Amino acid sequence: MMDESEVLAYVTSAARMVRLPLDAQRAQAVATHLARTAAMAALLEAAPLSPEDEPAEVFCPAPFPKEDAS
Repeated sequence: MMDESEVLAYVTSAARMVRLPLDAQRAQAVATHLARTAAMAALLEAAPLSPEDEPAEVFCPAPFPKEDAS
């Protein structure tokens, strides 16, 4: 897991790469939220779940309607 300074460095580097202007205060806020999101994701990844714990239907798209030949 990245520490605070690494997350902030990532945010500022990514913003610079896509030419997104971020002042220091905004970059810190983004880094804080990103670190919080990463921490939540780590908690979810660590939860011992099996496929049966959250059954969901498999997406099966409807077939395209046949074109009318007339």
